Amino acid sequence: MSTGSSHRAPLAVFAVYGTLGFFVILALFPFLYMISLSLQTDADLFSGVPMLVPSVLQFSNYVAIWEKAPFARFILNSFIIAGGITALHLFFDPLVGYVFAKMEFPGKRAMFAALLSTLMLPFFIRMIPLYILTAKMGWLNTYQGLIMPFAMSAYGIFLMRQFIRPIPSDLLDAARLDGASEWRIYRSVVLPQLGAPMATLGLLTFVFQFNEFLWPLVVVSSVEMRPITTGLTLFNSEFFTQWNLTATGGVILFLPSLLLFVFMQRYFVRSVMMSGMK
Repeated sequence: MSTGSSHRAPLAVFAVYGTLGFFVILALFPFLYMISLSLQTDADLFSGVPMLVPSVLQFSNYVAIWEKAPFARFILNSFIIAGGITALHLFFDPLVGYVFAKMEFPGKRAMFAALLSTLMLPFFIRMIPLYILTAKMGWLNTYQGLIMPFAMSAYGIFLMRQFIRPIPSDLLDAARLDGASEWRIYRSVVLPQLGAPMATLGLLTFVFQFNEFLWPLVVVSSVEMRPITTGLTLFNSEFFTQWNLTATGGVILFLPSLLLFVFMQRYFVRSVMMSGMK
């Protein structure tokens, strides 16, 4: 019996890892095919036969994309928009989260419930009033119009509140007895304990905003103000789409998010572990 079980154990391990490997390949396939498209020639692209390995690796696509569109400006716009929104989130979300976690005031629970209820509203519902407000303020086709409507997020506030709540209130009261102001308590006592959660919030916010497509498509009217996501539409026309250049831009769009996640991974994992221990 022990011999049979010893034979079954390697088979079970092989089945588990084989299944996991299959799903990993399945998940990576669209990205691998995008890389393949970015290296294909026009002849390979329109041969009518999809191919994962191009017959000729055309690395010149990564040069042509800079010549056929103001791609450097697109990248700069993406970093300004995503970086600005991320900076505002890291300033406002912990601050508002601290207020909801450690302060008492009339209507606190109702206000927090109303804030969380906005998570259930699709962006398509909020987009029209946001656009009208942005237009009335004269912010169409500007960095302000792309950044300021997303200066805070209900999810970020909720996340920061959950990490601030376990901080002992006695510690904050002791700081008040020593004469520290609320701003000093927040800056010197609360913020130093939010390193990993804030890194996670910054990572998620930057990646999401760096890949945002719909709002820039609605607000931006000039080519010079486009981020990468909408800038890639220059390679699409009514009768012809340069899929290899579009895929090249997609690879370039993916690289900053990948590098940021690689460098911030330890903070992300630490934040998940901290939430699990609570």
